[in-house]
Amino acid sequence: MSTLLDCVVLEPGRPADAAVIWLHGLGASGHDFPPVVAELGLPEDHAIRFVFPHAPRIPVTINGGMVMPAWYDILNMDFDQRRVDEDGVRASAARLEDLVARERERGIPAARMVLAGFSQGGAIALHTGLRHQERLAGVLALSTYLAVDGDVEAERAAANLDVPILQCHGSEDPMVSMAKGEAARDRLRALGYEVEWEDYPMQHQVCMEEIERIGAWLRRVLSL
Repeated sequence: MSTLLDCVVLEPGRPADAAVIWLHGLGASGHDFPPVVAELGLPEDHAIRFVFPHAPRIPVTINGGMVMPAWYDILNMDFDQRRVDEDGVRASAARLEDLVARERERGIPAARMVLAGFSQGGAIALHTGLRHQERLAGVLALSTYLAVDGDVEAERAAANLDVPILQCHGSEDPMVSMAKGEAARDRLRALGYEVEWEDYPMQHQVCMEEIERIGAWLRRVLSL
């Protein structure tokens, strides 16, 4: 097992029986989403451990090679012509698998874990969740897309063919257009996944209505 990523961890008030591993977007950190937890409307006595890893710092081509937290390199902003940093995607997916393995070692079964992420982090959550060999509780994909689309059908795991997927996107997103999110949704549905889709009049961000929707979804897939 490789060196585990540093993470911000929010422990519940009683021994954890579920986990949400939530990945941030490009240039951000594991400190981005912890404040959202208090707004999810979860029961006060919930037993979910929230894990927010920090992405490695790597040079990012579209930002002039500047070193910043990123799950993989972005070579250009034209999604139609984008050359995917597939090695970077797969390396981050392996790091996420290591975090899943740690939660298993702590006594949390895969069926009680949700993989979540925003933008780049959402792409890694989707990539990993579709390929994970044990049934997960769910995959949460926010303002994101399929990073390695062509290999999904060949590589997807039978255990997660019916995994719950919630996909949310901003209709005014200037960074990852809603069309890219919709394309991911349509691709997954064509493969038989039951994707729940929500869009909101916002840019590349999250909003309160979305957070409330995520909370309701988490309560359902984790049987809270």
